[in-house]
Amino acid sequence: MPQDKNVAHAFWLAGRQATGEDVFDVTSPWDGRLVAKVGVPTDAQVEEAVAAAHAVLEEFAGTPAHVRAAALDHVGKRLAERTEEIAQLISAENGKPVKWARGEVGRAVSVFRFAAEEARRFNAGEAQRLDTDAGGQGRLALTRRFPKGVVLGIAPFNFPLNLCAHKVAPAIAAGVPIILKPAPATPLSGLVLGELLAETDLPAGSWSVLPVANDKMPALVQDERLPVISFTGSDKVGYAIMDSAPRKHCTLELGGNGAAVVLADYASEEDLDWAANRIATFSNYQGGQSCISVQRVIADAAVYDRLLPRIVAAVEAQVTGDPSDPKTDVGPLVSEDAAKRVESWVREAVEAGATLLTGGGRDGATYAPTVLADVPDDVTISCEEVFGPVLTVRKADGEAAAFAAVNDSKYGLQAGVFTHDIQAAFRAHRALEVGGVIVGDVPSYRADQMPYGGVKQSGVGREGVRFAMDDYTYERVLVLTGLAL
Repeated sequence: MPQDKNVAHAFWLAGRQATGEDVFDVTSPWDGRLVAKVGVPTDAQVEEAVAAAHAVLEEFAGTPAHVRAAALDHVGKRLAERTEEIAQLISAENGKPVKWARGEVGRAVSVFRFAAEEARRFNAGEAQRLDTDAGGQGRLALTRRFPKGVVLGIAPFNFPLNLCAHKVAPAIAAGVPIILKPAPATPLSGLVLGELLAETDLPAGSWSVLPVANDKMPALVQDERLPVISFTGSDKVGYAIMDSAPRKHCTLELGGNGAAVVLADYASEEDLDWAANRIATFSNYQGGQSCISVQRVIADAAVYDRLLPRIVAAVEAQVTGDPSDPKTDVGPLVSEDAAKRVESWVREAVEAGATLLTGGGRDGATYAPTVLADVPDDVTISCEEVFGPVLTVRKADGEAAAFAAVNDSKYGLQAGVFTHDIQAAFRAHRALEVGGVIVGDVPSYRADQMPYGGVKQSGVGREGVRFAMDDYTYERVLVLTGLAL
C-alpha cells in the first residue's frame, strides 16, 4: 500500500489494480487527520467488474479445491505476518483501540484458515439410496451444491477487516465469485485483502474490491447478474435492500440490543465480579459499535444490589483515549455525528426519568462509557440499537420475568445468560427469541466458525464460514439409474 498519504490507493478490479477518475479522503475519527486517499471506481469500471465476475462463474465453480484452499491459506498466512501493520491501519481508519484491532486481525486469520479447511471438504456429495420404494429400485441420488450466482458482499465500518473476510473467504471456499463493497468510511482493510488475494492463483474476475459510494449501491443491488446479496449493517438499510430486490437471495446481518441476564444462582463474589467485568468490557469494546455489544443488563432482584456497584466500578475503570495507545480500552465512535446521536439518546432517557450512574459526557467523537438505571421502556435507548458505549441496567423478579424482558425487543441477535444451572441454560435456549444464547458470558461472544445471525429485525440467514457457503450455493440432485445397489 502506498506510504505517501497523498497518493491514492488503487482498488481491485477483477483481480488487478485499477484507479478511477475521482478520489476520496479517509480520515481518523480520533483526530481528523488524513489517513489515506482512495480511488473511486467509475461506473464503467463497476460494470467491468460485474461482467467479469458473471463471466467466470462456471470456471470458478470448477476450480480444484486445492487451488481455492491454497489461496485461502495464503491470505491467512499473510494477514498473520502483517498483523501489526494492519492493526494500526484498522485503528487509524476506524478509531478502534489498537489492542482490539490486533484481535480483529487474528480473527480474520482464523476465518481464512477455517475457509481453507472447508474448501477441502466442501461438496463431497451425499449419496441416498432411492430403492426404499419399489419405484426407486436400482436408483441412487447424489446431492452436491452449486453457486447461486455472483455474490455482492456489502461490509460495515465496525469490523472493517473481519466482516470483509466473512464475505470473501466463504465465497472463495465455495467457488463463488464475489464483488466486495467495503464501507466508505473504512475501505483500507478491504483493499488490503485485495492486495493479498492478488498474490494468489485465483481466476481473474473471481473477486473485486470496489470502494464505491453508498449512492451507487442501489444499482448494484438491482443488477440481475448479482443474485446473492450478503449485507451487514443497519436494519433500515438491510430491509430496504431486501424490499427492493425481493427475488434475490439475501443474507442480512443487522442490528441488536444485546441483553446480559444474571440469574439468582450466579451469586458468589467471584461470579458477580466476573459478570460485572465482562459486562463492562463488552458494553464498551469497539466503542460499543458492535451488534452484539452488551446494551442491556437484566439482573435478578436477588443479586441486583450487589451486582450494580460492581458494574459501575468496572465501567469507570475502562480507559478512554487515543486508540493508538495500547492501554486504551475505549476509543472514539466512527464520527462526531455518531457520538452526538448517542448523546441525544442518553439525554432523552435522563429527561424521561432514567438515572445516570456514570458517564454521559462527549468530547468530539468520543463518548464516555455510560451506565443508566431506571430507564423507561418507551425511550429510544430502550427500543433501538445504541451502537455506542452505553449500558442500561434493570431488575427482574425471577427467571421468567428476565427472559420476558429479553424478548421485549424488536431485535433478536444474541443474549448472554449468567447461570450455573444447566436446566436454566436449556430453558433459556428454548425461551429466548435470539439467534444465539451464550451461557456463562456476555452476548458479545462469537466464534467465527459457528452459525451467527438473528431473528426478528436482527436479520435473516447465517454467517460463519460453512453456513455462509451454504447460503451462497444450492443443492442439485443427480439421480443414477440401473445400479446394482
